[in-house]
Parts: sequence; C-alpha cells; structure tokens
Amino acid sequence: MTRNTKETESYEDPEYGNDGDDEDDDDLDQLFTVEEAARELRMGKSTLNRYRCEGRGPIYRKHGSRVFYTKRSLRRWSRRDRYKSTSQRVRRDR
Repeated sequence: MTRNTKETESYEDPEYGNDGDDEDDDDLDQLFTVEEAARELRMGKSTLNRYRCEGRGPIYRKHGSRVFYTKRSLRRWSRRDRYKSTSQRVRRDR
C-alpha cells in the first residue's frame, strides 16, 4: 500500500513562509478565540474580524468554522507595525 504524499506536504504561504508549522504543536493549549485575541490586542472584536476578512490581521487557524489565533501570531502581528514617531517606522526584527 502506498502513501499519498500530497497529504503529507505542507502548504507554504509566500508572504509568511510556511503555514505556522514552525510553531510547536504544544501551542494548541495557547489558542485564543476571536474574543480573547481582541482583548489581548486591546481592540474590538469587530475590528479584528474585519482585519481578518481584509487579510490585514494576524495569522489564524480554523477548526471547522471556529477561528483561533496563537499567542505567537498575535505577538508577531503586533510587533510588525512599530513606530518611533509618526513619521519613522521601527525596523523589523529578523
């Protein structure tokens, strides 16, 4: 019996690298619901939902119809838009 290799290949998102598989599987206990993620980011749930629909929000996971965020994706997204002043963006951490 041969194994279908398509099932074992991971999806690569050109903008973000891989699909989050670099995160440990241990992060499943650190999944945030939309409400919890919005609270963590100190923004409204509707704002976070809109950002997700527009493709501007943090990387998320779907379990069926439910949306979840990891702490790591929330931190990364929050850090990407840092400013020293209104005209000077802080360089990205690499």
